[in-house]
Parts: sequence; structure tokens; C-alpha cells
Amino acid sequence: MKYIELYEKLNKAGLYLFSVQDLLCLFPQEKKEILRQQVYYWKRRNWIKALKNGLYEVIYPERKNIPDLFLANKLYSPSYVSLETALSIYSIIPQVAMAVTSITTKPTREFKSHYGFFRYRSLKPEAFIGYRIIEERNFEIKIADPEKALADYIYFKLYDRDRIDIEGERFDLLSLKKLKKRRLYDYASNFNKAVYKILKEDIYAKL
Repeated sequence: MKYIELYEKLNKAGLYLFSVQDLLCLFPQEKKEILRQQVYYWKRRNWIKALKNGLYEVIYPERKNIPDLFLANKLYSPSYVSLETALSIYSIIPQVAMAVTSITTKPTREFKSHYGFFRYRSLKPEAFIGYRIIEERNFEIKIADPEKALADYIYFKLYDRDRIDIEGERFDLLSLKKLKKRRLYDYASNFNKAVYKILKEDIYAKL
């Protein structure tokens, strides 16, 4: 298989990030070991770049402008963008740019690439809910609902034994008032009574 065949198929499928398994689906007639060897060769030629072990990015003849949030979904799956990153996108907290923060059912992990820093916090599968699909530059991205992003945030604040107060967190009060309380409390109930109490009695009761 020639590289131009790979590029054309990946481009048509929108797979600007891919694995060897993706290639097996696109080229079922090829043997897995042969594909691995070709990936190694293309990597040495600087036509593709490894983002992590087993995940590659097309960089020749051009590198696509891939959104950070899409990268976050793909670097460690299953996952959805949440916590500080999602709260910032929804204007609930001020702009943050240190890392893209996400939720996963896998162990907590951190990745650093030429795109930046990506942090993942682990939740039990039954709490891996409350996310939606948004589109950015034709890329589909999984991101928490604003209510779930806040519930996730409070849960991990308590988990890390951090103190929570409205002024200290610099929550935007107008944005908090726009959230759907019933949905927020439903998400909080997937964690524990402490998360529910913080949201209902310590935050919303004071708004």
C-alpha cells in the first residue's frame, strides 16, 4: 500500500487521528504486521506523528487543524471534556488554559504532547453520564452538560479535600443561575450526599 492511498482514505473518512486497528478496517486485505511496518516507515519519514503509543496523526502533505477538545476525546477513550475546561467554555468560571480536563472510566491519567497538556479524572461507570456532542470545525466532540461539569467539579473538589466557596471559586453567579437545578441535583445524586448538599445548600441557597 502506498502512502497516497492511506492519505486519501483517511482524508475521506475524516480519520486525521488513527490507529493500526483503524487501518485494518480501511484496508481489510492488508495483514496487521505489514501495516505496523508501514506505520513505522511513515513515521520515520515524518509523514505521520505519534501522539501516544498506538495513536497517530497525519502531518504530510498537510497537518489538519484539529481542535484540542477532539484530541482530548481521542487520546484516552472513553472520555468526555468536563471540569475546569467545560466550566470555562460555559463561562461558569474564568478562562483557564493550563490543561484540557476530561472524565473517563479508565484510571486517572495525564498526557503531554506537542498540542499541550491533557488531564483525565476517573469516575465509576454509572456516573459516566451527562455529556453531549458538539461540533467544532466538522469535528464531533463529547463534552459534559454544564450541570454535569459542575457536579463533576464539586465531586473532585471534595475528593481532593479542597475547600469550596463561591467567592474562592470565582463562579459567575449569572451563569450558575441559568443552570437547570433539577438536572444538576440528579447528576449530583449519582455521586454522594456530600456533593448534593454542597450544590443545593452551600451554593444555590446563597444565590
